[in-house]
Amino acid sequence: MQLLQFIAKRLFNGLLVMFGVIVVIFVLFNVLPVNSARMTLGQRADTASVEAIEREFRLNLPWYHRLLLYFNDISPLSLNNQKNEDAPSHLNPDEVSFTSLFAIGEISVVAKAPYLGKSFQTRRKVSEVLGEKIYPTFMLAISAMLLASVIGIILGIIAAIKQYSIWDNAILVMSTFGISQPAYFSGIILAMVFGYYLSDWTGLNVRGSLTDIDYTGEVITIWKNLWLPMIALGVRPVAIITQLTRSSMLDVLNQDYIRTARAKGLSYYSVVFKHALRNALNPVVTSISGWLAALLTGAFFIEKVFDYKGLGLQTIESLLSFDFPVVMGSVLFVAFVFVVMNIFTDILYSILDPRVTVK
Repeated sequence: MQLLQFIAKRLFNGLLVMFGVIVVIFVLFNVLPVNSARMTLGQRADTASVEAIEREFRLNLPWYHRLLLYFNDISPLSLNNQKNEDAPSHLNPDEVSFTSLFAIGEISVVAKAPYLGKSFQTRRKVSEVLGEKIYPTFMLAISAMLLASVIGIILGIIAAIKQYSIWDNAILVMSTFGISQPAYFSGIILAMVFGYYLSDWTGLNVRGSLTDIDYTGEVITIWKNLWLPMIALGVRPVAIITQLTRSSMLDVLNQDYIRTARAKGLSYYSVVFKHALRNALNPVVTSISGWLAALLTGAFFIEKVFDYKGLGLQTIESLLSFDFPVVMGSVLFVAFVFVVMNIFTDILYSILDPRVTVK
């Protein structure tokens, strides 16, 4: 029961965070002195065309009215004016799939998936635009996280069991250097060295996406284009996980039960890997579980450097073209991942570490 209350509290806090993010993002992109309709059609568009676009995207309404409608669009339970197609709260069945639950006059309460609106530029649903880009970015973030976790934990263990040795000092220097490097700087260096100067030996490209379309029209995966972005994105997490693992291992190795295990005659490496490592990895594992969302945001810069066609590059291009619905949808998706991963991390940490009190 206590754990369920803890989860319910975290979920409620997550909903409050998402509410705040939605309000801030909507106000930020809808109070700007930018005529989105004219930017969509071009500066030479006639007044009638601009007004038609404003009606289509509800830009002719006050921003606070549009904010309420935006909440109605992204909410799983929404109000739908089913009889008046010109009403702002009318959901177009061709764009939004929904199930009517009950009606109150002309207004019906419907259940649906969150609707993020349409792109200003392509008129496609934002969910479709972003859905095509999530897979490459997700693969980039997952692979970078796995790379950072494996290498970081191994280096951290070596540094802890070889404390004050040349190995420990070298690993600390490298991890400090890695923490200080921005992801985009690492990406530029890797692209220049391994994708340009040494490309004949590495076979890697300076720029390229994970997926492409071949001459038959089918989507193919080009795995070699994942290596350099993955390493560039994983440099800083490797350094942080290394230092976190080292610090946690040293703290556990100084505990009384470790000294007791040694006094019983167990071998040093048996004590380290069977007793110390399990407890030392608890904070490391929970830290790693929260890195996925952070790597999604870091991928924005990496994708621009390598022209890696994922969620980050799509967001940057949409921002430059004033395609605000796509930008807002991307930001909300990343915020949602952040909230979910933080809730998951809190729950995981309370389960793995018995010293944590569930409140």
